[in-house]
Amino acid sequence: MAEDYYQLLGVEKKASAEEIKKAYRKLAFKWHPDRNPNNKAQAEEKFKKISEAYAVLSDQEKRQQYDMYGSADQFRQKYTQEDIFRNFDLNDLLRSFGFSFSSGGGRAKGFSAGSRRRGDFQQSFDPFADLFGGGGQAYGPIPRPGQDLQYNLSITLEESVHGVEKKLALQREDRVDEINVKIPAGIGAGKKLRLAGKGAPGFDGGPTGDLYLHISILPHPLFARDGNDLFVEKTISFTQAILGATIDVPTIDGGTKRLKIPPGTQNNTKLRMKGYGIPGLKGGAKGDQYVRINIQVPKTLTERQGKLVRQLAEEGL
Repeated sequence: MAEDYYQLLGVEKKASAEEIKKAYRKLAFKWHPDRNPNNKAQAEEKFKKISEAYAVLSDQEKRQQYDMYGSADQFRQKYTQEDIFRNFDLNDLLRSFGFSFSSGGGRAKGFSAGSRRRGDFQQSFDPFADLFGGGGQAYGPIPRPGQDLQYNLSITLEESVHGVEKKLALQREDRVDEINVKIPAGIGAGKKLRLAGKGAPGFDGGPTGDLYLHISILPHPLFARDGNDLFVEKTISFTQAILGATIDVPTIDGGTKRLKIPPGTQNNTKLRMKGYGIPGLKGGAKGDQYVRINIQVPKTLTERQGKLVRQLAEEGL
């Protein structure tokens, strides 16, 4: 039975160029001799046939001519191997599919036939000579890098301020890897840290991927962070707001700082504590701490307190 290029590739006669390429790619991976060490002879023969079919059907002009003849046998009576593989660079094609030279590094002769005179080729022309051992070159899979991994890491506000060293447990296919990572002081939420070479292993000798840590900061019971600034709320009495006072304000390092409240301070006033905020990354300027003042108005008064407040009201206060 006469061979048919479309049947060799397993596509319909009306198949698009992309469908033909996809079919050949799949078959090239299946029948490449390097992937069939136990039946190389059969694989070589099959690989030659599908490559010839693709060399014809991937070229619009050759495909039109082939469709006129209707079978590979009749097509070969009109066209030589040189004609079929003219301007067809199998080396580049296989590289794009994931194969590359494992030695040598040059082009296999015969695949750029368009650059030679027809008289240079004899009937023994074999475009697969170098591919299957004639030129000392072989194809093998291209080394591919491993996949990058993503890890969501939550830290406390204190840890983001001062920095911290964390031990991470990463689940691999057959084991758990422990990785120590240093979180720099001043890191903020939404920042991403890259750990080179800590991702998934590569393929066919390719490099290991990277591990990316996505940082989030846990809520704090006292402080809120905005950039490199910290915010804290303090409640003072009605008389402290009127007369002024000195109060103790907590700081992120666990201590306290004495802060003077000016007389006449209004509700929601923000007082600045310069340099008590978050250190900048890589030695950047340190932020500030802001104290938001809440004034507590008493809900009930004693009889004497009420009398005094009424007297103040009579005096216009």
